[in-house]
Amino acid sequence: MTSPASSTLIEHLEFVITCDQDDRVINDGAILIEGDRISDLGTTDEVNQRLGMRAENTVERMSGRKLGVTPGFVDSHVHLSETLSRAVFPDVIDTRTWVFHWAKPFYAHVTGEDEKVGSLLGTAEMLRGGTTCFLDMGAQSDPAPVAAAVESTGIRGITGRHAADVKPKEIPPGWSPQMVDHHFFPDAHVALEALEETVRTWHGAARGRLGVWVNIEGKEPCSLELHVGARELASRMGVGTTYHLATSLPEAQISQRRHGSWPITRVARAGGLGDNLVLAHAVAVTPEEVQMLSTHGTKVAFCPSTSLKLAKGATSIGKYPEMLEAAVTVGLGTDGVSAAGNLNLHRQIHLAAGLFKDARMDATLVGATQALRMATLDGAKALGMESDIGSLEVGKKADLVLWDLDHPEWVPYGDPVSALVWSASTASVHQTWVDGNVCYRDGRVLGVDEADLHIEAHGRAADIRNRAGLIRRDIPLTTKLYQ
Repeated sequence: MTSPASSTLIEHLEFVITCDQDDRVINDGAILIEGDRISDLGTTDEVNQRLGMRAENTVERMSGRKLGVTPGFVDSHVHLSETLSRAVFPDVIDTRTWVFHWAKPFYAHVTGEDEKVGSLLGTAEMLRGGTTCFLDMGAQSDPAPVAAAVESTGIRGITGRHAADVKPKEIPPGWSPQMVDHHFFPDAHVALEALEETVRTWHGAARGRLGVWVNIEGKEPCSLELHVGARELASRMGVGTTYHLATSLPEAQISQRRHGSWPITRVARAGGLGDNLVLAHAVAVTPEEVQMLSTHGTKVAFCPSTSLKLAKGATSIGKYPEMLEAAVTVGLGTDGVSAAGNLNLHRQIHLAAGLFKDARMDATLVGATQALRMATLDGAKALGMESDIGSLEVGKKADLVLWDLDHPEWVPYGDPVSALVWSASTASVHQTWVDGNVCYRDGRVLGVDEADLHIEAHGRAADIRNRAGLIRRDIPLTTKLYQ
């Protein structure tokens, strides 16, 4: 991570995709960055006129020719603690099997040092792909590994710690006693006390770039009291909460059988919905529940790649176009690398733009502009950070991505938003800036020795697989837990 001059003018940009409320696109644009904020924005002529003579002495100029700029992407749901599990779990298992028989054993054998390496690796991958802010579900122990990665790489993010309070009747193979004791609290009250302490200790770390929320696992491993209590505690502390809910049809059917309602309805009836809650996935949702989410201002993190890999059913039962129509804030998430395969949020934009067009044979659904907004301004809204990030506007943080328009993906192009979503990839990311600092340029993440990091990541990932027994051939491909 490097700090440019206190004032930097990037001028003659081919385009500035602002992602503001009016979806403005500025041609021959310029951005003036002072400290960590955008202090001016407009065409190059306009910004230079406002600068006047001052520009000659106090502003460092940077040419934006053959470059375009967008806001940094906001990943609304990720698991940094899973980054060393890439391509370890099979792709023929559903969500619940994936969690209980593969992910949990992996978690059980991840050390704090493993999480630190994984968090560094994950945040570096994000910056390479233009992601400048994330909402992480939380570390297996405490936020120290994520805080260290945020400090080193310069990225912005939110994290927490793992928490649940309902153990399965039988502990599956691979779940270590230490993991069970650490993840599963005796009851909701004890869990919330630990989560409150986590927020008080770590919120605002990494010089303010790291937030900490009252995050829980959600779904069957969490009581209704913990679901509701997490949001209430978060509200009292002035932060947010996120958890997994309505992640698949089997989860919804189990909830109906055991509790008499689908998951979102159950939480809503207990007073658990609110505007500081982000629901991860929310695939199994009824039309009535869409209105509940809208009424309460509850946000949703849609993870397209995970839905495809784990057969969640986003295109068959998902109500994401209906959520957007009902003014529900829907952000995009990559999820963990084992669930989705990557931490490439640009890929999620591409998928979100087109999945529902094809599934419903309606070319008007979602599309490039809306999908890009889901990963920028709406993602920022989901995190409660829309006053600071998510769009390129005067007064907001200088979190941005410069795109190499001389890359073959852009030669030639017409509409820049359409080209960004349908033609480009992360291969044409030129630079990534966070807080007015360059975090990625010249093919390098500046705060990390990636060569050494990659060597260590390979070794640690292999050790975890062996310790967790994930090389065994008898690991279940279905599950009956919590049924």
